[in-house]
Amino acid sequence: MSAFPKYVYKIVPEAPPSPLPSTLALSALDSKDGFIHLSIGSQVPITAGLFFNDVSSVWVLRVDRDALEREGGVLKWLEDRPETGCVHLYGRSSEAHDWDGARLGQGNVVESIELKRTESQTWAEASGGDTWLVNEV
Repeated sequence: MSAFPKYVYKIVPEAPPSPLPSTLALSALDSKDGFIHLSIGSQVPITAGLFFNDVSSVWVLRVDRDALEREGGVLKWLEDRPETGCVHLYGRSSEAHDWDGARLGQGNVVESIELKRTESQTWAEASGGDTWLVNEV
């Protein structure tokens, strides 16, 4: 993959509110680190295994990358390469803890799904073949 994907994904432990608010609350990790942690589709099972390995269900938000950038969000790709799968969303200044333009919610979250797994499954096994987690450019 050489271009940046159209969608990035945010994993959350609970179903997002309906209707979706303008701005979702930050996770404790995002608040501490000063940016919003996101993943490309193929990275979602790996990220879920690292941070959500003790639960059997997570929600995944599909986020429109272009909408984030139009709102002033700055996406920083790990090693400036989208194929690494990890991307951080910063505010307009690209500095940690600047939230101006860095938000997830109505207008940039286009869809969400619940991923479930059994006790014996890894997140990769549970999401295997899921065409919803795309790396479309």
